[in-house]
Amino acid sequence: MNFNPSRVEALNHLDNFIENNLAEYSKLRNFDFGPSNRSNISCLSPYITHGVINELEVIEKSLKKFPFSKIEKFIQEVLWRVYWKGWLELRPNVWTDYLIELKKIKNDYRENKTYLNAIDGKTNIDCFNQWVIELKENNYLHNHTRMWFASIWIFTLDLPWQLGAEFFMKHLYDGDSASNTLGWRWVAGIQTQGKHYLASEWNIKKFTNNRFENIKLNENAPPKVSEKIYPLNKKEFNNPTNIEEKNLLIFENNLSYEISDINKDNIEKIYLVFYKNEQRSIKLSDKLSKFKSDLIEDQRRRLKDKSINCEIIDITEVKNINNCFALYPNVGESLDYLNLNNLKIPFFYRKLDQLAWQYCNKGFFNFKNYIPKIISSIN
Repeated sequence: MNFNPSRVEALNHLDNFIENNLAEYSKLRNFDFGPSNRSNISCLSPYITHGVINELEVIEKSLKKFPFSKIEKFIQEVLWRVYWKGWLELRPNVWTDYLIELKKIKNDYRENKTYLNAIDGKTNIDCFNQWVIELKENNYLHNHTRMWFASIWIFTLDLPWQLGAEFFMKHLYDGDSASNTLGWRWVAGIQTQGKHYLASEWNIKKFTNNRFENIKLNENAPPKVSEKIYPLNKKEFNNPTNIEEKNLLIFENNLSYEISDINKDNIEKIYLVFYKNEQRSIKLSDKLSKFKSDLIEDQRRRLKDKSINCEIIDITEVKNINNCFALYPNVGESLDYLNLNNLKIPFFYRKLDQLAWQYCNKGFFNFKNYIPKIISSIN
């Protein structure tokens, strides 16, 4: 596994997957054959999370090769992150409360031996220890493995889900506030109240192709309980009407200005915003920080090659940029910084998000019914 931080590499990766592996995706996607064999899944999420390539780009290229009915499951998986983001946009206090809870729990578990053994991969569960090593070395885990990992963390090791979500965000190349936070809540049983995910020995053994066995887990744990209810936030996702001769801010989730929906004729200058580790609520590993930095630099080079006026700035410098608007950074740490510093910047939303997020008020099974409509509307 090698996630080279560039748009060229992302496109090559996408083309290779479509040509050689997409046809078998639906049948093989749940198998984790180990980090040396990822041909059954796309591994595109680190690029999609940072906007180096976008979901529509992936879907459109895939549909040129196969009909919708053949690759419907893959398209659904690509749009899961769009759904999670939309769900969180409509309930942003879930993210705010998570950070508040995490701060308290981190202090309580600072010297907890079970927690320290878990993040060091020194538990008595071999597969879990191997996944900790894999996460730290590769900054990636198979999606099925993430579910097993989270379930073991919560129900067998009896650790708070908030600490597990932080551990993932610290290392995953594709970690984002919505899919990561809500994914952990789902496993715990509080995202869909009362419905949790319990890892089992037979399931891990089967879908790791017998790489692991004799796995002693708590397979009868009840779901976690949360008393908090989050009503829908009635939010409009409208774009500014006038963006002529303005400066544009781009955060780390939208690093493909070339394919953005913006009318590019009258942008005066582009500022690529980097968020340093010491400013974040969740501190990232050195490898993840460098990955983000390299992707931002790759975007800068591409813009420079097109003679577009651009500059990389620290997020603290945003307050000094006048006459600007921004590609929307989504609920998360960049938006938190803007809100905390009362920076009222007009946001430009992607067409995909504007169309899709209106269907994120309920569960994913409701959302997926609208996927054909979303795709055809944009096309």
